Amino acid sequence: MLRRGLPALAGVAVVALVLGLLLGGGSGRVERETAHRFATFWADGDYGRMYGLLDAEAKARVAFEEFAAAYREAAQTATIRSIVVGEIGERAADRYPVPLTIRTRVFGTIRGTLALPVSGEGEQLRVAWREEAVFPGLGLGQVLTRETALPPRAALLARDGTVLASGDDRSSDDPELAANIAGRLEPPPPEDHSMLRSLGYPPDALVGVSGLERVFQRELAGEPGGTLHAGGRVIAQTQPRPAAAVRTTISPEIERAAIAALAGRYGGVAALDPRSGEVLALAGVAFSALQPPGSTFKIVTLTGALEAGITKPRETFPVQSGTTIEGVGIENANGEYCGGTLVDSFAHSCNSVFAPLGAELGAERFVDVAERFGFNEAVTIPGAETSTVPSAEQIGDALAVGSSAIGQGMVQATTLEMTLVAATIAMDGRRPLPTLQLGAGPRFVRVTRPRVAREVARMMRAVVAYGTGTAAAIAGADVAGKTGTAELRSTVPADGEEEAEHLDDGIPDTDAWFVAFAPARQPRVAVGALFVEAGSGGDVAAPAARDVLAAALQRPGG
Repeated sequence: MLRRGLPALAGVAVVALVLGLLLGGGSGRVERETAHRFATFWADGDYGRMYGLLDAEAKARVAFEEFAAAYREAAQTATIRSIVVGEIGERAADRYPVPLTIRTRVFGTIRGTLALPVSGEGEQLRVAWREEAVFPGLGLGQVLTRETALPPRAALLARDGTVLASGDDRSSDDPELAANIAGRLEPPPPEDHSMLRSLGYPPDALVGVSGLERVFQRELAGEPGGTLHAGGRVIAQTQPRPAAAVRTTISPEIERAAIAALAGRYGGVAALDPRSGEVLALAGVAFSALQPPGSTFKIVTLTGALEAGITKPRETFPVQSGTTIEGVGIENANGEYCGGTLVDSFAHSCNSVFAPLGAELGAERFVDVAERFGFNEAVTIPGAETSTVPSAEQIGDALAVGSSAIGQGMVQATTLEMTLVAATIAMDGRRPLPTLQLGAGPRFVRVTRPRVAREVARMMRAVVAYGTGTAAAIAGADVAGKTGTAELRSTVPADGEEEAEHLDDGIPDTDAWFVAFAPARQPRVAVGALFVEAGSGGDVAAPAARDVLAAALQRPGG
């Protein structure tokens, strides 16, 4: 009996031992999981779920807003990029050791163990939070602080190596050119303070607030360095790292031509190489001001109408001075009579043809084609405004679509955007993504079929050959373009008024636009010109764009 009982007793002992280990291990495992969840929520930036794991005493002592602000402050101070949570150690009294690998922007990788204060046991375990739990290595009453510094700012160069800005004084080889494109350094606006602090910038840093200095702020500033303190103890230290000179796509010759074409007037001039998206010149408010694009937008409308098959190049239209949509009259510019073939109607910019085509295209197809050309899409150039068209639901009835189709209504565009519209046609329907950094490499978005783009290009050539854009013609070069004359204010008197008051103020009530590319069959440059409250596109913008086109075509190497 004794021999038979020994195995049974041994078995009972083993079961008891295993059960005890399971119960003990289970309790510890649950606790470690709670500690791990707290740290993982921290790594995810989920302060709400972190706060939910605090015990009642901690919640009574610190409100959620204060709790979250403490972690945000620590993240900005340490410039935290990511947090990796290691394996939680064994509990020691009222703390769990939480190994953390913290990657920062300025101070490299910091490895440390956070002594996480806890209360309760098993499933009832909660975090007995205190302020020093915002970063490993902090003691009671200690805070995380830093000193940071930026390296000397890198030089800003034109595509040919001309120095646009260098040194602390941002001096230039060509001060006149730099004054128009390089931009300024100033203290950052208040809305950028938090972002810049999280990148490691010192509080007295100057940043690019305009021009190329703003576009290439991060590249020119280099990498900050500094010292991170936990209380009075140094926990990380790095040296500032200067950046290499930034070589931009700006061509001094073409930029000078753009500045001269603008001639001090309020507006914008843009030039780019459609083959690469490289921006060759930006003058005035070329990418920072939105205006109704007027008839230059008919390039977009024509593309949509040809795609949808609602018109063909040989279709003919009545020769008339205007048309009616939804009972409302729409006139051609200056009440001129035009019509005939689609090509002639485009060449002479007939609202009486294109407003009804837009209405027939319909709101959904109209918005779709505009967005493919880049409307409602943020431009990857800091400071660039987003050109917009309203949604199909917002546009409204056929009259509103027809008005939008001729670049009026709620359509808004920058000079750069309309230059990209021309460049898209130049590239057989592929929209180049603009870049100001030399050597970035070309990127394109397919907008329309090559056949459609070639039909539009042929009609743009007619605009310059015998239409509204003849002032853009260049001897020996085949130019394709489109004029625009965008109405800014109503010329219709209000009820009871004999005449609209603004008609006597001497200021033209139209923006002058012109967009083009050349040579038409092997495009090397696309140009856009806008002059606000300056008159008609054919008279004012087309000659200015011609001068920039000519300068670009003379540039060595195309």
